[in-house]
Amino acid sequence: MKKSLAIVLVLSLTMGLAVTGCGGKLTAEELKQLEDLKAEVTSLEREIASKESEKAALQKAMADKDAQLALCSKDREALQQRLKAK
Repeated sequence: MKKSLAIVLVLSLTMGLAVTGCGGKLTAEELKQLEDLKAEVTSLEREIASKESEKAALQKAMADKDAQLALCSKDREALQQRLKAK
């Protein structure tokens, strides 16, 4: 996702330069658009990092639940074996 955001930013910059020409200066409106795009990219990158952190926490929670489930299954099997032995 970071690559796609970077690509969008680069394409936006390239299009801006193509419109104004390589030697031309950016207008105030174009600079504002560029700053807005940079702010949006930064915001999206923060959101991505937050979601990746959330994903890692959820994966850890799932692994913990899987371990608990495996332990419960093992305990249940042991209990069933004891009940059969009686």
